[in-house]
Amino acid sequence: MRLALAQLNPLVGDLEGNGQRILAAAERARADGADLLLTPELSLWGYPPRDLLLRPALIRRQERVLATLAAACPGGLALLVGVAEPAAGRRQPGLYNALALVQRGGWRHVCRKRLLPTYDVFDERRYFLPGDAPAVLELEAAGRPWRLGLTICEDLWVEENLRSRWPDAVDPIADLVPCRIDLLLNLSASPFGRGKGEVRQALAARAAARLGAPVAYLNQVGGNDELVFDGASFVVDGSGRPLLRLACAAEDLAVWDTTVGATTPAPAPPDPWEQLLRVLVLGVRDYAAKCGFQRALLGLSGGIDSALVAVIAAAALGPDRVEGLRMPSPFSSAGSLDDADALARRLGLRTATMPIAPLMQAFAAGLTPELGAPPAGVTEENLQSRIRGTLLMAVANDKGGLLLSTGNKSELAVGYCTLYGDMNGGLAVIGDLYKTTISGLCDWLDGEASGPCRAALGLPPDGELIGAAIRTKPPSAELRPDQRDSDSLPDYAVLDPLLKACIEAMRTPEELVAEGADPALVARVAGLLRRAEFKRRQAAPVLKVSDRAFGSGWRMPIASA
Repeated sequence: MRLALAQLNPLVGDLEGNGQRILAAAERARADGADLLLTPELSLWGYPPRDLLLRPALIRRQERVLATLAAACPGGLALLVGVAEPAAGRRQPGLYNALALVQRGGWRHVCRKRLLPTYDVFDERRYFLPGDAPAVLELEAAGRPWRLGLTICEDLWVEENLRSRWPDAVDPIADLVPCRIDLLLNLSASPFGRGKGEVRQALAARAAARLGAPVAYLNQVGGNDELVFDGASFVVDGSGRPLLRLACAAEDLAVWDTTVGATTPAPAPPDPWEQLLRVLVLGVRDYAAKCGFQRALLGLSGGIDSALVAVIAAAALGPDRVEGLRMPSPFSSAGSLDDADALARRLGLRTATMPIAPLMQAFAAGLTPELGAPPAGVTEENLQSRIRGTLLMAVANDKGGLLLSTGNKSELAVGYCTLYGDMNGGLAVIGDLYKTTISGLCDWLDGEASGPCRAALGLPPDGELIGAAIRTKPPSAELRPDQRDSDSLPDYAVLDPLLKACIEAMRTPEELVAEGADPALVARVAGLLRRAEFKRRQAAPVLKVSDRAFGSGWRMPIASA
């Protein structure tokens, strides 16, 4: 059998457009002699469609699109398409997350997803019913019948260390063992997470060993709101050895011939730093394109956070469509202004300068009668941030650009950010990167190893990109003379591991103290994390790249003890 894997980037809810994407992939696959084309989970809808699934008109439209696909399907080729299958006579949830087999002239449902995730960013039981039986598709190809085991995304995630997700002990892989399949197919929409690619491959290798059959794993690619799907699809043989690997963070289509043994191993996946950069670039590019933005704007301070966002934006949209706005105050250092200029020159960004000292004076004059004195302390500092946020929003509104927020996860976690100030924006590009992660990524960007990746992304391939001056300066918001982040926060090398333990591992303060952490520091960090929830609830969408990001996968109450 010649199996085509179509790693597609759908637009959520665009049933007709996604159908045309599938048809274009089918025509390519048939030209390459494929017998069966795989498309990702819910490929006709794009994942996650969320409450669009509750619209009966879209369910009816899906039927028409499937009929169109069947009429136009190339002869001799079968398609597996991700669909929402209506459950007869059932109220909400009245759908199955399913696969349809489409061939010239007709189509039918052939698989229902059995494990419906409700953790992290997933909420599938809101929309779907679980399938209750293994799915085996019998298909004729290359002059012989094939028995194909069909699974959808989470159905593969059944190893012992994941059993807490599924207390009912459903194991779709175990149920396929007696079916004696020739090949296992897993059609997924699995968002990127650091280290997640290795986990997927390990799960596929374990399934291959249990079934004694190769495994083809196909993943969606592209950014949909805060989620970024990295693709990175692959095929492993019955011993778990990689035979094929598709691109990371890019659309791709490849054909695997089951009769041809692997003469060379599949290429290794990209370096983890490269994967992270490519995913962030893809997230910004797709968020802008799918929301209708042609240009982007950010505040360029000369600090490491805005520098990294500028690099990502330039790679995503092209430097000619990104503008950096410098907004110096009387407390801004000459070094920071020079660093911002140097970065803009390296990237080829257009910049504009709008000093905020006159606006600070006007605000002070207007507030003094009410306050009884000119604003000072945190009030004055926040005013600077809000002045800058207002200027950025005004320019973005006037030019129709997407304002990119430059705050990081460490700041969002502890509330070291200003509502209606530096938190303004349509997308928080690095809001799921701790400060120490940002430093590591910027160090890699400025190293020789990043050259090929930078060139592929349209960035200058040689020399420093971020710049040593930016990478090595002490972090500072420069809202008062000689200010440092360390005046208000623990050193990030100390703070970030505590935040990661609290946010991603959900560790309690008592557990951290028992493991040797300083009790006073843990209590302070936990208190800051809890009290900043009201700010995060009003933040821009955060591109998710960790196991637990602020946003749809973080549902903490604002008023809590």
